[in-house]
Amino acid sequence: MKFGEQLTKSLIRQYSYYYISYDDLKNSIEQGLKGNNNVWSQDLETKFLESLEIELDKVYSFCKVKQSEVVRRVKDAQDQVRHTVRALDSNNPPSELDFDILEEELSDIIADVHDLAKFSRLNYTGFQKIIKKHDKKTKFILKPIFQVRLDSKPFFKENYDDLVVKISQLYDLVRTRGNPIKGDSAAGGKQQNFVRQTTKYWVHPDNITELKLIILKHLPVLVFNTNKEFEKEDSAITSIYYDNEDLDLYYGRLRKDEGAEAHRLRWYGGMSSDTIFVERKTHREDWTGEKSVKARFALKENHVNDFLKGGYTVEQAFSKIRKDGKKSLKEIESLEALAIEVQYTMLKKKLRPVVRSFYNRTAFQLPGDARVRISLDTELSMVREDNFDSIDRTKGNWRRMDIGIDWPFKQLNDEDICRFPYAVLEVKLQTQLGQEPPEWVRELVGSHLVEPVPKFSKFIHGVATLLNDKAQSIPFWLPQMDVDIRKPPIPTHINITRPLRENEDDEQGDDDEEDEDIALVDAMTSAPGNYMDQEERMGYGSIANEPSGSTPIVNASANAVYYQNKIGNSSNILSKSYYEVASFFDSYFNGDRISKVPHGTVFDTQVKAPPGKTICVPVRVEPKVYFATERTFLSWLSIAILLGGVSTSLLTYGTPTTMIASIGFFITALAVIAHTTYVYTTRVVNIRLKRAIDYEDKIGPPMICVFLTLSILFSFYCNLV
Repeated sequence: MKFGEQLTKSLIRQYSYYYISYDDLKNSIEQGLKGNNNVWSQDLETKFLESLEIELDKVYSFCKVKQSEVVRRVKDAQDQVRHTVRALDSNNPPSELDFDILEEELSDIIADVHDLAKFSRLNYTGFQKIIKKHDKKTKFILKPIFQVRLDSKPFFKENYDDLVVKISQLYDLVRTRGNPIKGDSAAGGKQQNFVRQTTKYWVHPDNITELKLIILKHLPVLVFNTNKEFEKEDSAITSIYYDNEDLDLYYGRLRKDEGAEAHRLRWYGGMSSDTIFVERKTHREDWTGEKSVKARFALKENHVNDFLKGGYTVEQAFSKIRKDGKKSLKEIESLEALAIEVQYTMLKKKLRPVVRSFYNRTAFQLPGDARVRISLDTELSMVREDNFDSIDRTKGNWRRMDIGIDWPFKQLNDEDICRFPYAVLEVKLQTQLGQEPPEWVRELVGSHLVEPVPKFSKFIHGVATLLNDKAQSIPFWLPQMDVDIRKPPIPTHINITRPLRENEDDEQGDDDEEDEDIALVDAMTSAPGNYMDQEERMGYGSIANEPSGSTPIVNASANAVYYQNKIGNSSNILSKSYYEVASFFDSYFNGDRISKVPHGTVFDTQVKAPPGKTICVPVRVEPKVYFATERTFLSWLSIAILLGGVSTSLLTYGTPTTMIASIGFFITALAVIAHTTYVYTTRVVNIRLKRAIDYEDKIGPPMICVFLTLSILFSFYCNLV
């Protein structure tokens, strides 16, 4: 779809006069060239720049005014909510209707924030498109110059985090009718008899604000310190990952080896943070009966260098904690054991800082309740910290000091930084056995807003991208980074909508709804369908364009919504039972988007690694795989022994004719032994190397059948002759 058509279909009607006049700017370029014999003069360039500047002022001014309006509305709503909550203990407490009115008001504000974010992104895209068209057709290079003007009026850089936090707190108060859930924000809840499930997704920048607003209507933003105003620094998280020059830890995590470790030092907030967390993540295979764990302990920043070099002992590090007595002796001993192991590994494997990851995290969770935890990492960047190219970036320190949290780190060279193009959504579910995740979560992860990327790792991506000359194996998602992950929207119950007002004309409302349905159908039929596949069988998926004539991907969540509506609208028990059964089988076969591969997923083996690289496909290998391979080998040997026994019997007790006939069975037995030995050895090697190949034996069974048939025919022939 051309951008002009996309703009026309996507614009918000109330804001229609404030969008960039894309068609007018495009026509001015075409008419200017046409009227001047395809030559773009300086006068035409000046007029175009004036028009472009007017459009930029118009968009920027509208965004500022609209944002100020939203801020005032949030402040007014805050006063109303506080007044209503305080009145709960009065003689005239608020009614349910009062809270409903407040919830409608907040929903309307959420819709305003959503529309403003959509307006900003669409206009920014419009400016980028028209500049690209201008530079291509006129041969006048305007992009770098006008980018400076865009940066001076950065209407597109607002992430609305402060508004999201405030709206979340207000919405949580109203939703819980003034009784929000209390608890320790850092508490994870009890772990007994729970199954923890973690999935990762990419989120396109166009969908970030919408996603935040959808989640906050179900889960509040997790705020660790509610006594202070939200600041940008509060959401910053920085980690320094350690490895050696051979990248041993990188390859271990990439292959998902049993016991593979990742060592990192992490802090929250700015560079002035004095508390540094030393963390070790250990991968465990399912067959071990253990879970992958992340353990950590805290150090003061001024002791980190000495600790990593072995000069600052574990006993010194924990002496103050022992004196304070705030932790039990068992906890202290566990932390000391961890610190000893980490320090020993750092020294033995000669680990040094390799890659830094920086991002701003928005976490959604009920305080003290870890059943559903969702985090969204935006402005993700990876930065080189190594000295493998003889450039000492850290200057002997445990981290480089020339950057902090000043994203996008313009002071760095391009070869030293990877600015990740998407946000990373992580959904952690902790549900009882047999319990389904919340329906809204299922709809969210099955919507067009997210793209599943199983086992995505910031550390692995950073090393594979920044140390491309040293990393010979790369993750499966790296060759797919240039594929657009945006998908056509799908109707769900979680979409952001404005509450209907009582004074609105019903007929007008019907017309608007019909227009929205038509626009939705147009978007679904015209937007390109780029899909990233999930983990499948032993390997992981890759990007594939849907072949013509193939079955379209069925969205499990959309089907769930359809069946729920049918069940709710059923007029008799028979139709209700029918739709309940149909919903059960649909959920069973199409699968849960959180735990199963979506229907329609295609494992595309055509994705190729860059020259000189191999794509690492992690394969889960359990001990029973080796035993199964061994049992198959022994089964074939038993067949060979049986054929050998037949041959020996004919040779020992038969007539001269049958003795000749035994040659066929003898050769068949030898062929079985030779082939099954070859298959067994190659399978064992491939399994140990965790190669995602076809393990089916397509030659053995047909070959043995042919040999056996020829042997029997040869025996009959010998007896007849």
